[in-house]
Amino acid sequence: MAIRIFQHYWQLPFALLAMVEALVFFSALYGVSLGASQPAIEEGFKRELIVRSLLFAGVMFISMTAMGLYSARQRSRLTGLLGRVAASVLGGAIVIAVLVYSLPELYIDRRSLLLATTLAFFGAAVVRLVFDKVVDEEIFKRRVLVYGCGKRASSIARLRRRADRRGFSVVGYVAAEGDELAVPEAACISASTDLLKYCKDNGIDEIVVAMDDRRHKFPMEQLLECRLEGVEVTDLITFLERETGKVHLDVLNPSWIIFSDGFRQGRIHSALERAFDIVVSLTLLILASPIMLLTAIAIKVTEGPRATIFYRQVRVGQSGRPFQLLKFRSMREDAERDGKPQWAQKNDSRVTRVGAFIRMTRIDELPQILNVLRGEMSFVGPRPERPEFVAQLSERIPFYRERHTIKPGITGWAQLCYPYGSSEQDAAEKLQYDLYYVKNHTLLFYLAILVQTVEVIVWGKGAR
Repeated sequence: MAIRIFQHYWQLPFALLAMVEALVFFSALYGVSLGASQPAIEEGFKRELIVRSLLFAGVMFISMTAMGLYSARQRSRLTGLLGRVAASVLGGAIVIAVLVYSLPELYIDRRSLLLATTLAFFGAAVVRLVFDKVVDEEIFKRRVLVYGCGKRASSIARLRRRADRRGFSVVGYVAAEGDELAVPEAACISASTDLLKYCKDNGIDEIVVAMDDRRHKFPMEQLLECRLEGVEVTDLITFLERETGKVHLDVLNPSWIIFSDGFRQGRIHSALERAFDIVVSLTLLILASPIMLLTAIAIKVTEGPRATIFYRQVRVGQSGRPFQLLKFRSMREDAERDGKPQWAQKNDSRVTRVGAFIRMTRIDELPQILNVLRGEMSFVGPRPERPEFVAQLSERIPFYRERHTIKPGITGWAQLCYPYGSSEQDAAEKLQYDLYYVKNHTLLFYLAILVQTVEVIVWGKGAR
């Protein structure tokens, strides 16, 4: 089951998990501090304690989010999850220590902070153990009836990933007129079935309309009856978007883009995002300048004083405008000696010794902060591609140019959800996530992606 908050779908079990763990984090510091204080507690102290406990819970929540612990796509086993919880709590404690010792009014003594951090870890670990047992229980899933048994309906049957099927369970498929059977025959229900009665008898929460051709006998009256009785009726594309976090190209049509709720380009949102980009890019340039200087020196030392430090390459930006992307050079200078663009491959032999390290740690991306400052990129958005690849992919992949309606980004929804792409098939898969972001992007979604990018950097996901 998914809920929609600020234009983005969040899986209900993970939203509840976040709420429970936030309460655990708040209670950890509040309980420890309350227990260490005198029996007669002043009202002012209680208010200060609530503020500190909220700060503690907020930082811990952000740290857990940054480690991907509230993502439905988290594939780590229980031991791996507990390792991430430990890393999150430790990282959060370090941030809190810096904050409370920098701001005296938020002071938390060392003993209380240590005890609260320990309780936060064990509390979150217990919650995770319980959550791991109940997350896939039917109580969290919508019971879905698919109206259709053909090719479009099979796109639901083909969903194999646990994360994609976590929010629903398919009760059956209705054999719509004109559909050529493409789902298991045993799961099909006759089109003559009384739809409303079937929904009531089987506890159906939602009907997904997935007919191959709606020009045939469309069950308008039956669907209207079901809708008025409280059963949700959803279009296939919207259903898949909600459950998988991407816009499926195989069932996408232009009319859905035109009439769907999304694809907004508000001026206020653009202004806020631009202001955020400027402030953060200036701050990061100051903080990252020592690392950038050391990287430049390392390239010169390992490859000679004449070696170029930066790699400049033309990429396609918003509205198809070209710009020069800046990166630290991680490949040999003759990486494309024949002049033909090439996808980066796993264990690419063209990568230098320094290049392998800065790619893995994403240090090679730091000069792109200048692209953000100049307004050519944003921190979050579709990955900018080379003009040659864009021309090629636009001819072969439908709706590819639509990803350029917003600024490209250093990180993005596709980079979080899909590994490094090095083929046309990978480009098509990532486009589905890019279109989801273009359709649903808000400032909150933007910030959530930025926070979750920490996981990609810390665990080295997708680097080549």
